Amino acid sequence: MSKREKLVQRFLALPRDFTWQDLVTMLEGFGYKLSAGGKSGGSRVKFLHDEYPPIILHKPHPTPVLKRYQMEQIMAVLKGEGLV
Repeated sequence: MSKREKLVQRFLALPRDFTWQDLVTMLEGFGYKLSAGGKSGGSRVKFLHDEYPPIILHKPHPTPVLKRYQMEQIMAVLKGEGLV
C-alpha cells in the first residue's frame, strides 16, 4: 500500500488528528489544486479540479487540525464523485 493510499484510509477513519497538510497532500493526490480565496478571502480556500466541482472550506486555525464536520463534508464530496 502506498503512502497516499494509507493517507486516504486514515482519512476515512475520521481521526481526531488529521492535519491541514495531510488534507492538502491527499487532495493533490486526487488531482485537486489549492487556490487561495484572494485578497479578502481570509482563511477560505478552494481546491480546484478539472473534472469535479471545487471543494471550498476554511483553513483551520489556530491549530492545523481539521474539525470533524469539515472531514465529513470533504468525505461526502469525494464519495459523491466516486473518488473514495
